[in-house]
Amino acid sequence: MNITFSELRQIKHSLPTGSVSAIAQELGIDEQTVRNFFGAKKYENGQIVGKHIQPGPDGGIVALEDDTILKVARRILTETASHV
Repeated sequence: MNITFSELRQIKHSLPTGSVSAIAQELGIDEQTVRNFFGAKKYENGQIVGKHIQPGPDGGIVALEDDTILKVARRILTETASHV
């Protein structure tokens, strides 16, 4: 799946407080791995996420090998929006 880096950061910044922890718990992964997925680069405490960034507009295009974290994040956003 391809997404712009800006879109990926927008999703991360739109998530409610505690979402990184919730995503990590649901998927059984380290919180830092979730942060790394959304653009952090602190790999000593989290896994390297399967993605490749091609330079370009909006921060470039991010090619994701596995979009599971993104799907959970989008579900959280949808659930949050339906409660407003």
